[in-house]
Amino acid sequence: MDLRVTIIQTSLHWQDAAANRSMFSEKLALVAPDTDLVVLPEMFTTGFSMDASGLAEETEGPTLEWMKEEAAKHEAVLTGSVIVREGEQYFNRLYWVRPDGTYEHYNKRHLFRMAKEHHTYTPGQEKLLVELRGWKICPLVCYDLRFPVWSRNVGSEYDLLLYVANWPKPRANAWSILLQARAIENLSYVVGVNRVGTDGNGHPYSGDSAIIHPKGISSSKPPKRKVCTPSR
Repeated sequence: MDLRVTIIQTSLHWQDAAANRSMFSEKLALVAPDTDLVVLPEMFTTGFSMDASGLAEETEGPTLEWMKEEAAKHEAVLTGSVIVREGEQYFNRLYWVRPDGTYEHYNKRHLFRMAKEHHTYTPGQEKLLVELRGWKICPLVCYDLRFPVWSRNVGSEYDLLLYVANWPKPRANAWSILLQARAIENLSYVVGVNRVGTDGNGHPYSGDSAIIHPKGISSSKPPKRKVCTPSR
């Protein structure tokens, strides 16, 4: 079956979860009504911040509740990552939220050492595989893109590899090339969603979000919605 994907590439309000939720609600109101999946960037409520102690939400925090409400309202799966606290640990956690309120999560495995992310967050240990309209999907987070073994499509376990990111402009060329490489080597569609604008640390982001065919054919400036058709 076709899978209709909407990707939202936008600037973010620095470390202001309420403002970002409000902004994304406005953008979601414009999403096509037949969309199956909406993909938001990494840390979409805060920007890529190391202030986990001041920004982290509990597992059942306000952003997860907001995602449940929006998924139900638009009858589409909603995914993106946020800062979450569990006990004494902090995670860069991707939520996969369904319209019926059920959800799964994935904790970012490869932490970005140049930003000292590994000093703040705990790495995840397991990949997540989910299914939507007959598609098997593997969602990952940003720096995971640089580690091909972690995303290896053993036994064709997924049809779509998905990355949510805050990938800085100075490394934009690597972002685009690596997304294509992951598609070609895994014979899989790849969706990469990045942000734009400048964050509170002065780092610029150029977006370059894309939906890529298993042959590596990409659109670096895609429409908000893209229809994927299985290649196998």
